[in-house]
Amino acid sequence: MSGRGGELELRGVAQTFTDRGGQVVEALEGVDLLARPGEFVALIGPSGCGKSTLLRIVAGLEQPAAGEVLLDGAVAGDRLGRCAFMPQRDGLLPWRRVIDNVTIGLELEGVPREQARERALPLLERFGLGEFTGSWPWQLSGGMRHRAAFLRTAITGRPVMLLDEPFGALDGITRAELQQWLLDVWREIGATVLLVTHDVSEAVFLADRVLVMSPRPGRIVAEERVALARPRELRVEETPEFGAAEARLREALRRAVAA
Repeated sequence: MSGRGGELELRGVAQTFTDRGGQVVEALEGVDLLARPGEFVALIGPSGCGKSTLLRIVAGLEQPAAGEVLLDGAVAGDRLGRCAFMPQRDGLLPWRRVIDNVTIGLELEGVPREQARERALPLLERFGLGEFTGSWPWQLSGGMRHRAAFLRTAITGRPVMLLDEPFGALDGITRAELQQWLLDVWREIGATVLLVTHDVSEAVFLADRVLVMSPRPGRIVAEERVALARPRELRVEETPEFGAAEARLREALRRAVAA
């Protein structure tokens, strides 16, 4: 999986929706964003600011009310299926074994089942799921389920990966383990990643840049370039540089909410 990252750009993206009372609500307003090939970008912001909506727009699950999404420099009106998307829930199908959950995306693209399995098996072995290929989802721990879901997302080889709080429901120890695991996989596949998270520490540990969004209507109001060397290990969180970056982002969040 020597994937090549793609460039992702948003220009003036806005989104509205109508609430139950019939009122038009502005979810996003004038969002500009550029993620370069192979870059890891994290989005943080208060609940309800439109982070997940932004991912759905990039994925092609929604069309923006205004603005454009560009992939590799070209306006991408029909984006559905062009980016790999991992939502908050792992979404493993209980009637398919692990290997068949991991390969489902390839099969939907028309890859023959045996060929898809041949492609998946080395990855399952390399990333710690080799002994669970024949297991059912209910037999896996939460961390193993998320590993399988991420490999299902990554195996399609899309140059852009969208991750919507993939570890949000996990306990702290498992979450930290998977953050390290995610960096190892990302380093190998080389994709551009746009991650939504509520966890400032997670954003600093994983990302090259962290973007801060305002309350609704969501706009990007601050940026932190994470000047921590790669490859990173969890002990980097104990360094003064990590603490300073985290403090700056928490202050940016505070200012965004207070504005």
